Amino acid sequence: MKSLLEKLNIQPVNAGASTGADGWLMDKNGKELVSYNPTTGEALAKVIQATPESYEKVASAAQISFLKWRHLPAPKRGDLVRDLGNALREFKEPLGDLVTVEMGKIRAEGHGEVQEMIDICDFAVGQSRMLYGLTMHSERPSHRMYEQWHPLGIVGLVTAFNFPVAVWSWNSALAAICGDTVIWKPSSYTPLTAIAVTHIANKVMADHGLSGIFNLAIGSGRDVGELMLNDKRVPLVSFTGSTSVGVHVSEAVARRFGKTILELGGNNAIIVSQNADLDMATRAILFGAVGTAGQRCTSTRRIIMHKSISKDLTQRLANAYKQVQIGDPMKPDTLMGPLVVNTSVEEMMDAVNKAKADGGEVLAGGEMLSKLGPNFVQPTIIKMPSQTEIVKTETFAPILYLLEYETVEDAIRIHNDVPQGLSSAIFTDSMREAETFLSVGGSDCGIANVNIGTSGAEIGGAFGGEKETGGGRESGSDAWKTYMRRQTNTINWSKELPLAQGIKFGD
Repeated sequence: MKSLLEKLNIQPVNAGASTGADGWLMDKNGKELVSYNPTTGEALAKVIQATPESYEKVASAAQISFLKWRHLPAPKRGDLVRDLGNALREFKEPLGDLVTVEMGKIRAEGHGEVQEMIDICDFAVGQSRMLYGLTMHSERPSHRMYEQWHPLGIVGLVTAFNFPVAVWSWNSALAAICGDTVIWKPSSYTPLTAIAVTHIANKVMADHGLSGIFNLAIGSGRDVGELMLNDKRVPLVSFTGSTSVGVHVSEAVARRFGKTILELGGNNAIIVSQNADLDMATRAILFGAVGTAGQRCTSTRRIIMHKSISKDLTQRLANAYKQVQIGDPMKPDTLMGPLVVNTSVEEMMDAVNKAKADGGEVLAGGEMLSKLGPNFVQPTIIKMPSQTEIVKTETFAPILYLLEYETVEDAIRIHNDVPQGLSSAIFTDSMREAETFLSVGGSDCGIANVNIGTSGAEIGGAFGGEKETGGGRESGSDAWKTYMRRQTNTINWSKELPLAQGIKFGD
C-alpha cells in the first residue's frame, strides 16, 4: 500500500475533504473512516470524514472558483482536461492497482477503468470545441434567432464503489469543459482511490494557477450526501447507486428545482436465439456475469434462451464456469476477485435460497468460499422455471438466472418484464430477430446490443437506462448538454418592433 502511494506521489493524509487550494482540510470533529482490502480484510488506511463545516468550506470554494472558471473559453478548459488525461496516463499502473486493492476487481479491470478515464478526457477535449447551439429562422423580418449553452454551476457527484474512479471522470471531464466545478462524494468503501484522483487532478490545476475545480468531500450519505442534495448552490446532482436511494435523491433535489442524473439499478438480460453463434454468446455471457464479480450495473443477470438450444448453451456455460479462477485479484490468472463487503455475500446467499424456494435448480456455484476470505463466493448459475420476483430483483453479485422461451416475442416480453431498464443484448444471426429486438417494440433499455454482451460500454455513446434505472445519461453523445443551461436568443436588427404570431398591440 505504501509503495502504491509513493508511486502516485501521495503523502499520507487523514483528511477527507479538499478544494485543492490549501491542501487537505483538517477537521478535528470529523468521524474516522477505515478503508479495507476486500481480498484480505486488512485495514488499508484511515480517513477523517468531512463535517458540515468542512463541506461548507468545500462548497464555498467550488462556488468562488466557478464564477471565474466559467469565463475561461471552453477550448482553453479543454486544454486543462487534456493535461489531466496525460497525468492519468502517467499514473495509470499505480492508480489501476489501487483500484484493485481497494475495490477488489481484477488487475486488468482496474487498469481498464483508468484507461476509461483517459478516454473520456480525450473525448472531452474534442467536445470542448463542439458545444454547439442552433440557429433558427425567425418569423419576424430582420430578426435572428439562435440558442447557446452556458455553464451551469457546481455539479454534485455521488459515485458507487464498483467503478470508484471512472464514473468521476465521466462527469468531471465533461463538467469541466462545460465550465462547471465539481464536488465529489465517493463511496465510503473506496475513499483512497478518490484521494488519489483528487491529488492528481488538483496538481494539474495547480500547475495552471487554479484551484477549487475538482473538489472532494468524503462522508456518509446521511451527512455529506444530504448537505449536497439540499444545497441550492448545486444545480445538478449526478448519483450512481441503488434505486431506493435514487428515489430519495430525485425527490430531495427536485424540491429545490435542481436537476439530477440518475444511474441506478440494472437487471440486464441476453436473449440467445436458436440462430445464435453459441461460442460468441458463451464468451460474452461469461464476462458479463462474472466480470467484477457481478458488481457492475451492466452485469448480465438473466439469460433468456430458446428451448431448442437451452441444453447445449447450459452445458457450455457450466463448463466455462468451471474454468473461472477465483482468488487474489492482483494475480494475472485470476478472473474473479471478492465481493466488496461481507454483507454482499449475505445478500447473494439469501437470493440463492429464494431462487431455490421458487423452484430454481443450481447448476453451478452457489456457495461461499470462506477458505479464500470472508468476501469470496462461487459464481452461480440457476435454472429457473419462470421469472419469479427474485429474478426481477437486482442482486449485486455473480448470480446468473437461466430462462427459456419459444418465440422472439415471448423472449422480449420476458426481457422487458422487470422494473429496471439499463443494458440488454440479443445473440442471433437473423437480421429479422435483431431488428425486432432493436425496434420500438423491442428492448425497453437505454442500451441494446446485437451479438455483444451487456457489459463493457464504450465512452462514445450516452450511458444510462430507463424505468427504475433512472433515465440519466452520462459519458458520450450529447450527454454534455445536461451540464449546461440552454438559452434562446433573439436579436432584432431592424427599426421596427413586430410581435410574434402577428399580434397587434396598440399603435
